[in-house]
Amino acid sequence: MKSIMLTFIASVITLITFAQNDKLYKHDGEVQDVKIVKVNEYTISYTFPGETAEQMIGKYAVAKIGYASGRSEEISGKVSVSGGADWDNVMVIEDKGAILGLKKMGEVRGKTSGIIGFHTAGSADKKSMKKLKEAAAEMGASFILITSEKDNQFTTQSIKRGFGYSYK
Repeated sequence: MKSIMLTFIASVITLITFAQNDKLYKHDGEVQDVKIVKVNEYTISYTFPGETAEQMIGKYAVAKIGYASGRSEEISGKVSVSGGADWDNVMVIEDKGAILGLKKMGEVRGKTSGIIGFHTAGSADKKSMKKLKEAAAEMGASFILITSEKDNQFTTQSIKRGFGYSYK
């Protein structure tokens, strides 16, 4: 009888402990039991149950948070890119913290022609951005983190480089 009572008490304590966890729903389908520490502009800080080490993930990798209180908070919508035709859906990320939790796909580059061209500085920038997004979409990347930009206003040439990222 004593062992049954101890087993029951241990079960209740375990259920209470798990019930106090928040849930992190990621866009790649993974659900993690965590304790949310802080939600920042581009990142979410959390800890795993029974640990004190703080982890971070970018908001673009997270669909929603289910808090232990029962409240739910939508974090970001899923960006769908299934090929080159979806280049306009590719998002440019401005903060390195926002890529945490995303998978690096590879380097991308967008460039306009050099010395002789029919571009203004503004149109050259737009065209190189379009080429950058098209390259990312071709590799299946939904996001780009730009690592360098070079605009030469005398030749109306624009070169952009970055890395493509996706959910999986």
